[in-house]
Amino acid sequence: MLKYFQSHIENNLPFLFNKRLLIAISGGLDSVVLTHLCHSDGLNIALAHCNFNLRGMESDLDEEFVINLADKLNLEVFVQNFSTEDYAEEQKISTQMAARELRYDWFLDLAGTLSFNYILTAHHADDNLETFLINFSRGTGISGLTGIPEVQGNIVRPLLPFSREELENYAQKENIEWREDSSNASEKYLRNNIRHNVIPALKTINPELLSSFKTTIQNLNDTADIVEESLNAVAKRAIVDLDENQIKFKISEFKKVNNPKAYLFEMFKAYGFPEWDDVLDLLDAQTGKQVFSETHQLLKDREHLILREIQSAETIAITIDSKESLNNKISFPNGHLEFIEADTLDVSNKNAIHIDKDKLKFPLEIRKWQEGDYFYPFGMNGKKKKISKFLKDEKLSVFEKENVWLLLSQSEIVWVMGLRADEQFKVLPSTDNVLKIIFKTN
Repeated sequence: MLKYFQSHIENNLPFLFNKRLLIAISGGLDSVVLTHLCHSDGLNIALAHCNFNLRGMESDLDEEFVINLADKLNLEVFVQNFSTEDYAEEQKISTQMAARELRYDWFLDLAGTLSFNYILTAHHADDNLETFLINFSRGTGISGLTGIPEVQGNIVRPLLPFSREELENYAQKENIEWREDSSNASEKYLRNNIRHNVIPALKTINPELLSSFKTTIQNLNDTADIVEESLNAVAKRAIVDLDENQIKFKISEFKKVNNPKAYLFEMFKAYGFPEWDDVLDLLDAQTGKQVFSETHQLLKDREHLILREIQSAETIAITIDSKESLNNKISFPNGHLEFIEADTLDVSNKNAIHIDKDKLKFPLEIRKWQEGDYFYPFGMNGKKKKISKFLKDEKLSVFEKENVWLLLSQSEIVWVMGLRADEQFKVLPSTDNVLKIIFKTN
């Protein structure tokens, strides 16, 4: 097996040579064999072991085993202890998910801090099949059926082509010792249930199951490439605006395809929307209709769908206490304001206004607009207008309305930023001091 492993690294993962590699090692068969193979192949490796303190003395003996193995092979080893059950309770997640989060967060932090180029994990062909069956049993799109990626960022899985049986045969042949995790025998976990019951049954039907599965995965990945190409083409036509706050999609492009629901699923699945029929219904819904996931909201706005993260409802207000403060750039969550003394009026635009500086009364305030706010829009000859009505007339979407900020002089609105100044502060022929205010978004 060592020859096959060396050939696999040379042909498919040559970037691992001459790099600092961190092996995630539990003490079990898979990670111990990976350690021995990498060591025999002359790769520059160190070991990282997590003690999750979930199995009492057994967890401590695993830790001791890994330390002794590192000493035997003359390898650097890092060990981290976790209060996994406490973390799971705090985060309101399962113990398995807690262990996964703690494990990968620590590995990534360790790699970043100590300049390891890659993290190696010992997932193998049987793990790949188990993951496929888990995703299949829960319901998934094609991406959930394409298997565990061999390279994912700086995480590499060199054993994916090899079966657990091959690993065990190699360990026995080379007299390699490993630790058995007693929890692997418990069938209360879905993965173990599949491992001990479903896969053996499938192997009685097809003894070459792993070989057939490898072919299936290759075919599914080829199909996934076609899907991605088609999806990218639709996305290129549909996305009309993209910034750090939101993405705007043209609805008509989804309606042109044969199966809009499929494209919507692939386009938005990463954002966790639970009801795909509701997402599909947005295409023909009234303006203002929204659907929510735990992290994102999707809005129907006239001829568009607008996607963004759910915003905090916290009200933020920034106070400018004195004229001296105008010498500084004033920052707030949506951008910043610059105040410049001006001798003459130059070209104004929505992001720059000129006002009579002497009309300002301190303190000034920057905040989001609120129901009941009103102002006297510049150019309307002193007519009062509610901000809510003004924003509606400007045809702003729900999301855009939520992100409108005001500059106030005491209780009087000076500027609806990026939209319209107030008539009361305009520059007149009698104005002695002109102040230019520039609004720059983040």
